[in-house]
Amino acid sequence: MAEKLKNSSRKPDLATLGGILLAVGGIVGGLLLEGGQLKDITQYTAAIIVLGGTFGAVMINTPLAVLKGAMKQLASVFFEKSASFEATVEELIECATRARKGGLVALEQDANSATDPFLKKALMLAVDGTDILEIRKMLELEITVSEHHTVSEAKVFESAGGYSPTIGIIGAVMGLIQVMKNLADIDAVGHGIAVSFVATVYGVAIANVFFLPVANKIKARAHQEVQYKELILEGIIGIVEGMNPKLIRSKLDAYIPHAGNKKKDTHPKA
Repeated sequence: MAEKLKNSSRKPDLATLGGILLAVGGIVGGLLLEGGQLKDITQYTAAIIVLGGTFGAVMINTPLAVLKGAMKQLASVFFEKSASFEATVEELIECATRARKGGLVALEQDANSATDPFLKKALMLAVDGTDILEIRKMLELEITVSEHHTVSEAKVFESAGGYSPTIGIIGAVMGLIQVMKNLADIDAVGHGIAVSFVATVYGVAIANVFFLPVANKIKARAHQEVQYKELILEGIIGIVEGMNPKLIRSKLDAYIPHAGNKKKDTHPKA
C-alpha cells in the first residue's frame, strides 16, 4: 500500500532547462549575429560586482531561515515532482470503499503505510475519530501555512531580480569612473565605456532570465501543491461524512486536468 500511496515522482524539468538554454542562446546568438564576440561580454569583474552585490543585498533583506528554504526550493525549479492526481483519486476511492464496509478504523493500515505526510496526517485524523470541522480547520491551516512559506521563499528570488539590475548600473558607473581617468587616450576611452556597460547587461539579463522566472516557477509549484492537498482534504472529508465513493469520485474529478474532456471522449459520436 505504501507504494500506491506515494503517487509522485521526481524528474528533470525540461521546461526550465530548455528555457535557460534558449534564453542564453538567443542573447549570445544575437550578439554574434551583430558581429560581436564572446569576449565582449565575458568580464569576470562585472560578474563579481553584480552577483556579489545582489546576493549581499538579498542576505540583508531576508531572514536566514527563509534564505535557506529558498535555496532548497531551487530543486523544485530544475526537478519536477509530479504528483499523480489520478492515482491519488483512485487511492482515496479505495479508502472510501473500505471505510464504508469496515468503518474508519479500517483505514488505520492505510494511514500507517502512507508516504505522503499530508495524506498520512489526514488519514490519521479520520481514524482517530476527529470531528469533521476540526479536520477541515487543521488541514486547511496546514495548507495555508505551507503555501505562505513557499511564497516567502519565492520572494527571495523576486528580490534578487529587483536588486541585480540596479547593482549592474552601479557596476557600469564604477567602470565609467575608471574611464574618466584616461580621457587622454581616446581608444582606451571607447573600449572602457563598452566594458563598463557589461555589468548592466549582466544585471538585467540575470534578473529576467533567471531570478524572476525562478520565483514564478516556485509559485506555480506551490499552487500545484495546494491543489493536490485540497484534493486529499476533500477526499478525506467525503470519507468521514460517509459519502458514496461514486459521489466522492465525481467531486474529486474536478481537480484532475481535462477530466471532463476525458469523460466526453469515452462516448464517441455515432
